[in-house]
Amino acid sequence: MCGLLALLTARQDAAQRVADVTTALRCQRHRGPDETGTWHDADVVLGFNRLSIIDLEHSHQPLHWGPPGAPQRYTILFNGEIYNYIELREELQREPYGANFATEGDTEVVIAAYHHFGPAAVRRLRGMFAFVVWDAQLRVAYGARDPFGIKPLFSCAGPGGVAFASEKKSLLELAPSLGAAPVLDRRALQHYLTLQYVPEPASLHTGITRIESGTSFTLSPGGKPVTERYFHPHFRPQAIRSPADARILHDEITAVMRDSVAKHMRADVTVGAFLSGGIDSTAIAALAREHNPDLITFTAGFEREGYSEVDVAAESAAAIGVRHVVRTVSAPELVDALPLIVWYLDDPVADPALVPLWFIAREAREHVKVVLSGEGADELFGGYTIYREPLSLAAFEKVPGGLRRALGRISTRIPEGTRGKDLLRRGSLTLEQRYYGNARIFRDDQLRGVLRGYDPTISHTDVTADPYAASAGWDPVARMQHVDLFTWLRGDILVKADKMTMANSLELRVPFLDPEVFRVASTIPLEEKITRETTKHALRRALRNIVPVHVLNRRKLGFPVPIRHWLQQELHDWARSVVDSSGTAEFLDLRAVHRMLDEHRAGPRDHSRRIWAVLVFMLWHGIFVEQRIAPVVPEPRYPVQV
Repeated sequence: MCGLLALLTARQDAAQRVADVTTALRCQRHRGPDETGTWHDADVVLGFNRLSIIDLEHSHQPLHWGPPGAPQRYTILFNGEIYNYIELREELQREPYGANFATEGDTEVVIAAYHHFGPAAVRRLRGMFAFVVWDAQLRVAYGARDPFGIKPLFSCAGPGGVAFASEKKSLLELAPSLGAAPVLDRRALQHYLTLQYVPEPASLHTGITRIESGTSFTLSPGGKPVTERYFHPHFRPQAIRSPADARILHDEITAVMRDSVAKHMRADVTVGAFLSGGIDSTAIAALAREHNPDLITFTAGFEREGYSEVDVAAESAAAIGVRHVVRTVSAPELVDALPLIVWYLDDPVADPALVPLWFIAREAREHVKVVLSGEGADELFGGYTIYREPLSLAAFEKVPGGLRRALGRISTRIPEGTRGKDLLRRGSLTLEQRYYGNARIFRDDQLRGVLRGYDPTISHTDVTADPYAASAGWDPVARMQHVDLFTWLRGDILVKADKMTMANSLELRVPFLDPEVFRVASTIPLEEKITRETTKHALRRALRNIVPVHVLNRRKLGFPVPIRHWLQQELHDWARSVVDSSGTAEFLDLRAVHRMLDEHRAGPRDHSRRIWAVLVFMLWHGIFVEQRIAPVVPEPRYPVQV
């Protein structure tokens, strides 16, 4: 687990190129505090920060490998973990390949697989990854990102070359030497205020993009990256015709989850687990304990009733027999830490849950180097409450299109806050119109009054059109899941998971987001995902003998944050000060933001999510654009090797 930086250019002297890369690497030193290294030839400079997890003594990077007669042909930068690397290495050592390995780690396996299987190798990798391989013989770079987008990879190009990095801030440092001049991307900003994150492949700076999840690329010096999508997720539900069929499905889910957790436990350091009060993280912790009886679990909470799962998590930890560590977060702590958290994020993400995640990751790093977590279960198994919406809107599907549109017009005349208004509005829309992921911050009519230069031609459909086109003919819940894989999961969930843990030099692993788990989950029929009583029905049945009873059918909370109450009380004055000192008047109507604050404080209207999105953007702008805010970035902590 590490931070990588690859620069392809032949337009500067070698010493200057290496110096530029070395300087830019410091921005992501938290991703790999154990060691730093660079390597270069005439066309490329490769730099690396390593957090050593597997083969601590030998798998240094940049790492060289080649077949007999050309032992230095390939050089790799690899960020991530390949959980089936042992099986792949054994296959590659046998005939007809006969590969030789000098280390016990997974990085060499990636290069050898690329040499023998070519680009098809990426489909053989079971893990989380972002990597760049330089082929010194063909003078070409090949890279890829894992299927779900667990690990990040940014790109920036200019007259001086092309660079790839795990952190965007490193590319901002490197941009001048590339001849690039990134500025704020207004289109990306409008998407952010709608979705609460910047959707891939964009970033909030022009000229800096992301290699998309499930995508590979090739690049020759002086050329442009040529990308190819290698992962095309398909949900293919299999009919359940009898109770026996259901039992077979549930047993298959149990087996694949056991296998995934077992492989995700592979490490030469101690592995812990995050534990909230829900079924997903509890299942991961319970299965992990089968491999490590001394497992430590971690949770975060707040001193406000209804906004903490500390008690339930502690009960779960006791039930499965693990040691449990709790971190309680206060409002003043949140305010103090938020600028630094936003700096680590690279781009704004207006998900309040990332704040407790940062604190609990910081606490966990005092005990372990690796944690397991439950991200991805909802997208794969049908866990979000919004997935039940097609059941409640089924009656609208029988209404002719003209009448549905008329109902939508009627809904606009109903006063805000009136019961049934939103149901009527959403029922008048098609699935493609109404569903664009779990986050809906500003609706179009709300955004017009806040965002200067609001562009009505920019829509969430810009982001969701391709996933919806690929899922034509699927059931509505499968289509919603598919959209979330390309939006909410990779834009919000996995960004905050990666950034907040790596900020603390902690590796996070997500056993639900495994290709084999997805293979099984993709076969689950609609009635085994969503019922009128529950979500994730098949998963709950599969885990009934693994997860404690008090968790099995409990409503999902995650790490809820009491920002609604705090912005009315403890954090109201702080929020006003952020607005008053912000230099974002070019982009936002600050008077409209003040009105939102006033209305929210007075009640009963709840503007907390919209206010939070604006505040996070203002802090981001103060750090990366105005450079008025300069968080004190601590040097990575170096605890005793665990």
